[in-house]
Amino acid sequence: MSFPPRSIAPRAFLAVILAASLILPTIAPASAYNAHPKLVVVIIIDQFRADYLERYRDQFPEGGFRLFLDHGANFTDCNYDYANTRTAPGHATLFTGAYSNGHGIAANEWWDPKKKKMVTSVEDDATKLVGLPTDQKVLVETPAPVTVYSDKTNDKGGASPHNLLADTLGDELKLATRGKSRVFAVSLKDRAAILPGGFAADATYWIDPKTGAWITSTYYRPDLPRWAHDFNAGNRAAKYWDHDWKNDNGDVLRSTAHRKGRDGSEAGFYEVIGSTPFANEYELEFAKELVLYENLGTGPATDLLVVSLSPNDILGHQVGPDSSEMAAMALALDRELAEFFGFLGHQVGLANTWIALSADHGVSALPDAAKKLRIPAANLDAKKLEAQINAALTAKFSPGHAASYIKLDYPLAWLDEDAFAAARVKEHDAETAVGEAMKHAGLRDYFTKSQLAEGEVPDTALGKKFLHSYSPEGSWYVMGVPDPYTVGPTKGTDHASPYTYDTHVPLAFFGLPFRAGTYRTHAEPVDLAATLASLLGINAPTHSVGRVLTEALAPATHAESSEVREPAPPVR
Repeated sequence: MSFPPRSIAPRAFLAVILAASLILPTIAPASAYNAHPKLVVVIIIDQFRADYLERYRDQFPEGGFRLFLDHGANFTDCNYDYANTRTAPGHATLFTGAYSNGHGIAANEWWDPKKKKMVTSVEDDATKLVGLPTDQKVLVETPAPVTVYSDKTNDKGGASPHNLLADTLGDELKLATRGKSRVFAVSLKDRAAILPGGFAADATYWIDPKTGAWITSTYYRPDLPRWAHDFNAGNRAAKYWDHDWKNDNGDVLRSTAHRKGRDGSEAGFYEVIGSTPFANEYELEFAKELVLYENLGTGPATDLLVVSLSPNDILGHQVGPDSSEMAAMALALDRELAEFFGFLGHQVGLANTWIALSADHGVSALPDAAKKLRIPAANLDAKKLEAQINAALTAKFSPGHAASYIKLDYPLAWLDEDAFAAARVKEHDAETAVGEAMKHAGLRDYFTKSQLAEGEVPDTALGKKFLHSYSPEGSWYVMGVPDPYTVGPTKGTDHASPYTYDTHVPLAFFGLPFRAGTYRTHAEPVDLAATLASLLGINAPTHSVGRVLTEALAPATHAESSEVREPAPPVR
């Protein structure tokens, strides 16, 4: 039986597979050790708020998101219980089952006091990148796939999960099965692939932002596998250039025509195509190749695949959550997921597959949209804010001698320890001074690194969120508390707040162990790893604080929860 071409509706094909998978007479006990299920797939949608599923529910046909809404266990009250709602912390949280005070990833990047510069959460000079094209200019010239791709190492610094302070679901799966399970993760972003994959992943893949070529690092392997090399060599990214993205009414929403980037050079794949559904299609195309050529779901133990879809985030920052473009993106992604699930059904069998869905964070409404409803909101200029804070610190500590005391990743300030040392100011005093300068500049409140390290926070929900956001990584820092709907960029919108529009994300499961229904009991993203680990019969990740979502488990595996968060019957 061959997989249907794109011209055949994937939803009809999926419906047949779904019906067949749900009428099996017996259910084998779940156990990672003997490949029950054969494959676990976790879909993470970057910047996808939980309310989108309900907002567009009536527009979703069968097969995509409705796989979870109609046939899965859907938790509608899932919120991150921390404040640093960014991509890197979110992905680390989902797969370690811990918050930043457990896994150590507090931000996408931080100030490195030894290197005296900002570094990314996955940057690792001990490794090199693998798979970069040797000529990045040719890939965007559509007709002929003449780009030469190198599957060897590159001189550019690589990336790895070395900053994680906790292990992941995939690590525990590899340990439990003595390496028989295979673990892979893919995303457009390096951090969104590497952190979910953990330390023991067979490989993680992300794209070179300029060309769209799929790359990895020497942390995993010295070269690309032949199938990935051939994928790049086939110039598969080229077909997404010079196209119009249209909504269901035929209106042109965006174009992927070649253009100049912000720096005046030729804009790359990530910048032009990344904010369109074409990038989701491209990533899922690569994920299918990975499933096929790595033979996922065919081994003696359960395999794990993580697919983190980035385009929603790239677009959402520009147009906000309530725009027609975001609605069109959700509907287009629904179609792509339906096709991907149909592929999994054919290749592995949905009766042999568990699928989970979540997101790394939400997003604020556009401040201009909130202000039209008389809700206080603002687009700040984070660069001017940084200059204002540095000027206040200069006046306090080095009058007449301007210094750069902080780097502002709004609403988080990273302190240059050397600058404060030159002024003979110690950490506690430096962080307090920065916090007060941030309040004077307009932030509502602040929490310092030294304060969080000692657990000195008020016994409130907000205090707990910031305590969960603590990490020993990086230099001294101060976490600002922004006003609601007040974001750092001068245009568009952002996340990184403790408010529900940033913390409320989907959490849904599909597979034989799960009772279909809508569950309004409180859940958190840390529960994903704990639940899957329990069902697979393996240890939860080392620092997991999540609970097993027993209320959503089928009777054959149901057990009463002993956790404080008592489950309630599902609302159907």
